[in-house]
Amino acid sequence: MESGLEEWVAAEARYAAGRMLRAISATDLVMERVGFGQRVVPVAGSVLASPVIAHYDPEPDYFFHWFRDSAIVIDALRVAIAAGYAERAAMERCREFVRFSLALQSLDGRELLRHGGLRRRVQPDFLPYLRPDDELGALSGAAVAADVRVNADGTLDVIRWARPQVDGPALRALTLLRWWRQFPDLYAEAAVGAALGKLIGDDLELTRAELQRPCSDIWEEAHGHHYFTELLQCEALTRGADWLEHTGDTGRSLAARHRAAQAHADLDRFWDAGGGFYRSRLTRETRDPGRDLDMSVVLGVLHAGRPGGAHSVLDPKAQATLATLEVLFEGLYDINRRRPPEAGPAMGRYANDAYYGGGAWYIATLGAAEFYFRLAQDLRTGGELVRRTENAGFRERLRAGDSLDPQQLARLAIERGDAFMRTVRSFTPPGGELSEQFDRTTGVQTSARHLSWSYAAFITAAASRTRACHPTPAAGRGTMPAGME
Repeated sequence: MESGLEEWVAAEARYAAGRMLRAISATDLVMERVGFGQRVVPVAGSVLASPVIAHYDPEPDYFFHWFRDSAIVIDALRVAIAAGYAERAAMERCREFVRFSLALQSLDGRELLRHGGLRRRVQPDFLPYLRPDDELGALSGAAVAADVRVNADGTLDVIRWARPQVDGPALRALTLLRWWRQFPDLYAEAAVGAALGKLIGDDLELTRAELQRPCSDIWEEAHGHHYFTELLQCEALTRGADWLEHTGDTGRSLAARHRAAQAHADLDRFWDAGGGFYRSRLTRETRDPGRDLDMSVVLGVLHAGRPGGAHSVLDPKAQATLATLEVLFEGLYDINRRRPPEAGPAMGRYANDAYYGGGAWYIATLGAAEFYFRLAQDLRTGGELVRRTENAGFRERLRAGDSLDPQQLARLAIERGDAFMRTVRSFTPPGGELSEQFDRTTGVQTSARHLSWSYAAFITAAASRTRACHPTPAAGRGTMPAGME
């Protein structure tokens, strides 16, 4: 284990936790969207995708509370507190998040339209970017959570965007179930516990209702059926069924478990035997092979956090998908051709990505590292790296050879994860700032600055590394439900 790298990872994780916390309940910030006649002041519990004030000048405007991003950030906050990267007092941000999220259910698009002032506030050049009235008028209640995002002041987003997106409710349910499991004393408080229970229940019901319906993908670019979304929906219902049974709601528990089992079986249709990877999407659009192989598959496996079997880090097909992505980006990015031999490839989203130059993403490169660290954890606590035709390339990249020794394989997995962490360190400035991307040719940071998701990804990768390198008896398999470690 490389001590210099370990020290840097720990220091950067603490910095990442501090920066991420600045995006939660950022009530001291103000965003003026003059063209839309908006002045947005975040309220407690909102989570900004990026706290940087930008108007596509050239940085994108990420001053929104995305349901997907916010759930990932609040989940990373839980991990940061448990790992010691953040103080336990930061648990208050989760309380605020629950209250904010529940309050969003009072939003009603019909009320927004009834006042009649919406279009009068918008400058003429911005009117084409305003959402249609019928779309806004259909928004109310728990269904707001399928609307991608809201303003950080708790008002509806009136800007045209890729909708609907239904990964947010599933991710939020998983996140809050993990908080419930890890910090039960927090929810012994009557008001918080009641709010949390309602929010989880509503998110599970919305997830069940929206299961496997076509939607926009994680990148908000393609409409169809998506591996990332459907895996998270499946896992949310699986874990939610356990929670519902625990709370005494046997009927809903059985219904959720039945739907989860169906969805789990249906995930097999994403496997591309010819390509040797899980396809990221199934759409009615003309098939674009450059979009089938997508890092979102690996991110889905990580956020679902299954303890083993199909669609976990122990799944030979998931391993094959990561190995195929590594080969892709090794040849695609100039920065990878110049990297030292001990560093892993900088990872991106998919082959023909053009968003802000289609560079490497911190969440993708950190996701690759975390995959290997989680694999090491599982191997050290009873998991098995099975030998299949599908994962031959993965085992070769792991330098596993013919070894069946789980402890040796775990060490190799940690070394492989560290290779990706070295790459992240190479493209992280001395101050520790993480943007959304770094340029595929120059390595210079691009797109949104201080991306909350990037900091969240660093925290979870760092914590996974610590658990893999320094296992404890409490970290054994079976001591905590899937995805709740």
